[in-house]
Amino acid sequence: MSDLPIAGLQRFGLSDYPGCVTATVFTQGCNFRCPYCHNGQLVALAVAGDLVPNEELWRFLESRRQYLDGVVVSGGEPTIHAALPAVLERLRALGFRVKLDTNGSSPGMLRALFGARLVDYVAMDVKAPLRDQAYRRLSGVGVRVADIRESIRMIADADVDHEFRTTHVPSLHADGDLSAIRASLPPSSPWRIQRFRPERALDVRLRLHEAEGCAPPEP
Repeated sequence: MSDLPIAGLQRFGLSDYPGCVTATVFTQGCNFRCPYCHNGQLVALAVAGDLVPNEELWRFLESRRQYLDGVVVSGGEPTIHAALPAVLERLRALGFRVKLDTNGSSPGMLRALFGARLVDYVAMDVKAPLRDQAYRRLSGVGVRVADIRESIRMIADADVDHEFRTTHVPSLHADGDLSAIRASLPPSSPWRIQRFRPERALDVRLRLHEAEGCAPPEP
């Protein structure tokens, strides 16, 4: 099994997976460059610092099987890594519930994970209304909006717990954007609005804008 690039391991959490005591694995690398991202250190695929050895993760989880209910796999963007299914399969074999955080850009990977029943809970970030220009503005890159739509549909139809969530960035979201996002989601699906934390934004201009009232950065 090839290794998953693990940037960090949070060994205990009570709020990331409703009703579960969890550990959280943060994968290194993301295919988006969201200007408001508060985990900017996880964006690059290659890093100069040390990654967490996969065997260290497995040793830790083996020793905590009786204390932890589940494992959250976050990032970065976990679904860009080919090693993800094998890692989730091993988590399953250890008896853990699995929650996946994703940006929804890889519906093919999600289809494979759902088909193999490797995920119990999915939290998908929906960045913007499902229009090319709006999504580029919030994700920092060109995005196949059709893939985002497909992931939303697949997650809502899958036999897994799920939620959609949006980080509201006042200087980047236009009037009506939140209503448009809600309208793009199945009415029965939970949707959570998250508060933007400017002090850690990937784009330093957003930090300045929110703190000093400067003009927002151009897309």
